[in-house]
Amino acid sequence: MINLPRLAASLAVILSSAVFAAEPEIVVGVEKSGDTFVVDARVDLPVPVRQAWGVLTDFDSMASVLSNLRSSKIERRAGNVLYVAQEGIARFGVFSYTFNSLREIRLEPMRRIIARQLTGTASSFESETALSEGGRGTVVHYHAEIAPGSAIARVFGGPFIRHEVEEQLAAMAAEMARRAAL
Repeated sequence: MINLPRLAASLAVILSSAVFAAEPEIVVGVEKSGDTFVVDARVDLPVPVRQAWGVLTDFDSMASVLSNLRSSKIERRAGNVLYVAQEGIARFGVFSYTFNSLREIRLEPMRRIIARQLTGTASSFESETALSEGGRGTVVHYHAEIAPGSAIARVFGGPFIRHEVEEQLAAMAAEMARRAAL
């Protein structure tokens, strides 16, 4: 005879283990060097590299993925170089500020995304996102050097930038999982 309460409890444990196993591990470190914040992050994702790449480079849809973006658009393409314009609102507790940028994005398909701000709210911004195959799927290494242009980012510094990076990586990981499930 089947013990329904025990079966239900066992299924709950199995399902919750599967859900938590799929949660990405996001580690973000931020250090200050003069007026620049240096960000190093790592995310282990339970999706194939192709799936991660598809989300990380879907700049025209990025505003529907990241809650802090109002708009994101590829302005121009030249081979593997994209020019991407973005606008949004960054929030930290009760504080918020609007931002915009035009970035030159260099793509090395399925391996690296190198971004450099041409114009925008930040004093300067450069980043590199590297993808590799990992035990669970894809490992993303993110490195950025940011000289904030906003008073809120300068005042709250490391915690503010860490919050933004963690939030964005978590949202992209959720979108990767959503697309993988389709």
